Amino acid sequence: MSGSPGWARVRDALRLFALDPKAMGGIWIRSRPGPARDRVLDLLAPLGARRITPNIADETLDGGMDLAATLALGRPVERDGILARGDLICLGMAERTAPGLAARLGQAIDRRETALLVLDEAAGEDETLAAPLVDRLSLFLDLSDLRLADLGQVELRNLDAARARRARVMLTDDDRQTLVATAMSLGIRSLRAPMLAAQAARGLAALAGRDRVEIDDLRRAVELTLAHRALAAEDAPPDQSDAPPDDDAVEPPEPPQDDAMQGTPPQDMLVDAARAELPADLLRALAAGRAARVQSAARGSGAAIRSNRRGRPLPARQGRPSDAARLDLAATLRAAAPWQKVRGGAGPEQRLTLRLEDLHVRQFEQKSDRLLIFVVDASGSQAMSRLAEAKGAIEILLSQAYARRDHVALVAFRGTGAEILLPPTRSLVQTRKRLAALPGGGGTPLAAGLFTAANLARQVRGRGFTPSLALLTDGRANIALDGAADRQAAARDARLAAAQILALCPGGIVIDTGRRPTPDLAALADAMAAHYLPLPRADAARLGRAVAPIMAG
Repeated sequence: MSGSPGWARVRDALRLFALDPKAMGGIWIRSRPGPARDRVLDLLAPLGARRITPNIADETLDGGMDLAATLALGRPVERDGILARGDLICLGMAERTAPGLAARLGQAIDRRETALLVLDEAAGEDETLAAPLVDRLSLFLDLSDLRLADLGQVELRNLDAARARRARVMLTDDDRQTLVATAMSLGIRSLRAPMLAAQAARGLAALAGRDRVEIDDLRRAVELTLAHRALAAEDAPPDQSDAPPDDDAVEPPEPPQDDAMQGTPPQDMLVDAARAELPADLLRALAAGRAARVQSAARGSGAAIRSNRRGRPLPARQGRPSDAARLDLAATLRAAAPWQKVRGGAGPEQRLTLRLEDLHVRQFEQKSDRLLIFVVDASGSQAMSRLAEAKGAIEILLSQAYARRDHVALVAFRGTGAEILLPPTRSLVQTRKRLAALPGGGGTPLAAGLFTAANLARQVRGRGFTPSLALLTDGRANIALDGAADRQAAARDARLAAAQILALCPGGIVIDTGRRPTPDLAALADAMAAHYLPLPRADAARLGRAVAPIMAG
């Protein structure tokens, strides 16, 4: 069985990975569980990867004390972790990998201590791998559209001859310059990318039984290692060649025709090959994942908190067990074991002598629930049609938040004050009822709305939430905090409220719904360290898309 045209890409990637996993860094397989993915994993089984998950304990990964040997010998005996053994690692559910674990695995790849077989089961566009892994894994396979019948056979065992030949295969300087220029044309900023492409080209030549890299090797290497890193067309930096010509500039001389360049493929051909390899929707999905990572890192939504019961296990800490802290027996024994000979324990009677300082308790890390606080201008200056659009956007976002287990609250300000119309909730029905009853009209007490939101943020932080704020207003504040109609006082009070917002939930978004951008509102967004976004004619869908990155942490 020879397989489909898509099989050729899978076959090349698997053979390259099997040829020298540590030189290639790893292979990134994006697919939900299914027959095609199971078949690919069966083909890779001879490599003997050791399976881990993002919740792996530090001791298992890095090693630690061998308790039995320590008790037997009466001195500390360390045992190696997975990284120290140099095993090939298969990382399942990799889209959930925390930045800290990704950084440690990335460092191990840099030292060529291990290579990764990464299984990315992301379901949404905003889910993708942590940046340190994306940068270091040379090979990418998307098996989502492949069927079991599309896959053929490949031999990954008898590659010793190709490994020996690969050591003799070198790239010319022109080949290397072409790979670097191709990466730059695709919007790739990492220097690792062309280096990994060069490794792939050498491997492909060796697998084909050749001692020199040919044009086809470069093209296939670019498709396998650079295509998935390319920016989507709308995200790519502008082409400098499109800039208007400078009349005063001196036209550069024609480059000399070098015979050595005749064997080098045109850079445009490699760029076209990379862009043709993957569909544009996948490039946009990967770009959305990069944007979500940037947004999440900037805002710190869903902050990590310590827990005694649930979450990712962390190293045990010294302490006494209680109703709120469970004893970590293994960590306690490891702390006591080196001292048994001094204390006279662990003799023929096999009794351990424990002291209070040996006691350790478990601790975990989990993400706090997120709360998006909508602060909506319901004043008379806010046209009723815009208020209706804001209501529609909130409904759209709440339906998305329900899937993410996030919460939403609504603060409205109009007349001379503000009120919490919707306390933190995940109920779409309740939200629709409150939004339908939201009236409009009166003055614009912007400061009252912000202070009410700040008080709500303070309360929910004490209950373990991570609040973010989305302010929708035209910025025409004219009611001071004391209810007086005074524009200057209203602006001053709004700045004071912004300082409190900055301390409690920085990094939200301010959407200017006025017909023209308001400089004072942009300055207020800066004071809150929030994004300022003028959307004068936005409908509910556009508002929803603007606020969605806040929810996508």
